[in-house]
Formats: sequence, C-alpha cells, structure tokens
Amino acid sequence: MKETAEQRWVLGLASIGSVMVALDVLVVAAALTTIRADLGASAEQLEWTVNAYGLSFAMLLMTAAAIGDRLGRRRTYAAGLAVFTAASVACALATTLPLLIAARAVQGVGAAMVMPLAMGLLGAAFPPERRGRAIGVFSGVTGIAVLGGPLIGGAVTEGLSWQWIFWINVPIGVAAIALVLTKIGESTGPARRLDLVGAVLISLAVLGLVWGTVRGESAGWTSAEVLGGFGAGVVMLAAFGWWERRTDHAMVPLAFFRNRTFSAANSAGFFLSAALFSAVFFLSQYMQAVLGSAPLKAGLQLLPWTATLFVVGPIAGRLVERVGERPLVVIGMALQTAGMFWVSRGADHYWGLVVPLVVTGCGISLAMPAAQSAAMAALPREAVGIASGIYSMNRQLGGAAGVAVLGSVFTAAGGYTGDGFARALAGCGVLSLLGAVSGLAVAARRRAEVVPEKVVEGVR
Repeated sequence: MKETAEQRWVLGLASIGSVMVALDVLVVAAALTTIRADLGASAEQLEWTVNAYGLSFAMLLMTAAAIGDRLGRRRTYAAGLAVFTAASVACALATTLPLLIAARAVQGVGAAMVMPLAMGLLGAAFPPERRGRAIGVFSGVTGIAVLGGPLIGGAVTEGLSWQWIFWINVPIGVAAIALVLTKIGESTGPARRLDLVGAVLISLAVLGLVWGTVRGESAGWTSAEVLGGFGAGVVMLAAFGWWERRTDHAMVPLAFFRNRTFSAANSAGFFLSAALFSAVFFLSQYMQAVLGSAPLKAGLQLLPWTATLFVVGPIAGRLVERVGERPLVVIGMALQTAGMFWVSRGADHYWGLVVPLVVTGCGISLAMPAAQSAAMAALPREAVGIASGIYSMNRQLGGAAGVAVLGSVFTAAGGYTGDGFARALAGCGVLSLLGAVSGLAVAARRRAEVVPEKVVEGVR
C-alpha cells in the first residue's frame, strides 16, 4: 500500500520538528569550548546548558502529550514549534550564562510539546502495518540530528559565531509552523482529564534527583543540598507512584509497565539515550581539548560515527519488520558497548579512533529505531499518544541523567587535565551494556501485547 500525500506530509513535518528538537539537545556540544571562553563558564555551568534543556523537556513531556490528545495534536505541535522558535531567539541574544541557561529551559518546554506530538501524529496517520517503517525513518532522521549536532554546531560556530546555532532554528521553525497548519489534518486522542497533581509530582521528582546528581561533585555528595535533593526526589517519586495508582485519570498508567516489552523498551531507551547524549557531549570536547581540533574539525572527526546512520539506519528500519526488535536492540547496544570501551582507551592519533567510532555508530543505528518501535508496538493503537510521551520522557531523563552522572565522573577523575575523558567514555560503555541487558526482555517478535481492558478504557 502506497503512502498518501498527507501521510508523507505528516512524516516529513514530524521529522523536521524532531530534527530541530534533537539537534538542539547537543548542538551546543561543539560550541561549549567557545561558550566557556566567551561567557566565562565553569564545567558544571556548561553541563547546565545541556541539562536545563533536557530537564524541562523531560518534566513536561507527559503533560504536553495529554494536552495534545485533548486539544488537538496538530494545534499543540504547531504551538510547540512556536515556543521552541521564540526560545531559540532568546538563546541567541543571551549575553550571560544564566540567561542562556534560562532560555535553554524554555526551549525544553517547546521541545516537550513537539516530540510526543510528532510521534502522536505519526501514530494517528499510519496504520500498525505501516507504522514500523514510518517510525524507522523518523528515528533514523532523529538519530542523524543528534549525532550530527557537533558537526553542524562546529561549522556554524567556526564560520559565524556560537549564537548562530540558535538563529538557524528561526526560519525553519516559521516555515514548519505554516506547513503544519495547512498540510496536516487535525487529530485528537482520548479525551483524558489532565493529571495536574501527577505532573507536578513527577516534575519535582525529576528535578530533585537530577539536581542532586549534577551538584554532587561540587557541593559534596554528603552535603545537605545534595542529600536534600536526592531525598526530595525519592519522596516525590514515591508520592507520584501512590497517586497514579489511585487516580482515575493517571498521567502515566502504571499498568502499562506490566507489559514486559513496553517496560523493557523504555528501559533500553533510557540507557541508550544516557550513553548517546553523554558520548556526544564528551567526544566533541575530547576532539578539541585533547586532540587540539577546531570546532568544525572536531565535528568532521565524528563523521565515522554519525555517517553510519545514513547507511545502517534505513536498513534497521526494514529489519524491524522482518526479524523483530529484540535482536536489533541487543546487538546494537552490544556494539555500542564495545565501541565506547574501545574509544575510552584513547589513541596516539585521531585515526586510531576511527574504527571504534564506526562500531559505535553501527550499534546506535541498529538499536535506536528498534527500541522506539518496540515501545510503540507493545500497546494498542488508542494508547499511542501516551506511549510516545512515556518513551520520550524516559529518553530525555536518560540523557539528562547520563550527562549529570558522567559529568561528575569526569570532574572526579581530573577533568580536562586528568583521566576525565577516559573515565566518562568508559561510563558510556557501562550505560550501553545496561541497555543491551534491558533489550533481552523485549518480545522476540513484534506484536501488540495485551493490556488490561480497564486501562485501555481509561485512555479511550
């Protein structure tokens, strides 16, 4: 069955929004050295240029998904693009690091509206038998954007200035909003009431846990600030679980996680993103701080990693339909594990890193579309909106947690002048291994597993 014109528009415009959001997750990675010198930032403050975006992104994903289901996915998607574009202007105009961090947090709000609604639009536009291929294309393009961030950021930073990594979002965002409103039909999901209590509790839980992790090294792991952050996060997480079990309008129906494949795919996605975002964050700086490369050259040096997505990504999308997700998730994350440990050993010159970068790139190219497809296919079609929101939230939490944890490892191991890069990249290998182990629990073949009827009724 051939795709309709509207399906092609949905896939193209959803991918554009995803590229904008994914690119800005780590497009600043190539500009970090320049931003550090220009705005006088410390290593911890640089982490917040990444984590402020990831935190607001993760904290609001589920709320945005519920709003989109109720008010209309197209309308909410376009609004998210507008918020993201406006925040990009604020980032470009920032003259101090606190202003940049604040603008990045607002960018994350727009991203939280874009990503789950992009997945929701895909789920509504494509029937189950065509959805795997569409998600494969979507995931491949998203992965290219994440891994291509350092190259694009390096080219823009060196050729123009670091502010232009944000200015380039403006014309793309304006054009995308106009096309979304004219080329895509409106769709809605289950008319669920907004779970405001759940949204507040999970947001506070995420904030407390990530704050404690980010501040651990500088404030001290046993300090009142860090222990208080962890304690508050754990209490809020427990309160969130208690509330979600008792409310009739749960933001995250916990019964979904009784589905083994859904739980395993979300776990794999968490560790996949933790390793991926951290690797991009540290590798781009490694090329500049250790190998002495300029920003553009550093981005080009990562091409053996990023270019594999152009070759392996489309193949992985087709393989999902033939062999199922589990082999691709496990093999892909295993390859990334081997590649990251290999890279962490360092090399006397750049060419000694090329092969391990290719191995790592092949791994992420296999695992990324497979994990996302497994999470979406595990639940009934009427739950696709909330399923995409949960998966996207887990990925962003993984990215924020990975950068925070390995940032502490990096600092503790001596940072730029010690063994910081080696330890941090080895940590990426450990996170990848945990993703491979999680992938073992994904069902051997794609199938919509049974979800309790009461839960399905709750999202209709």
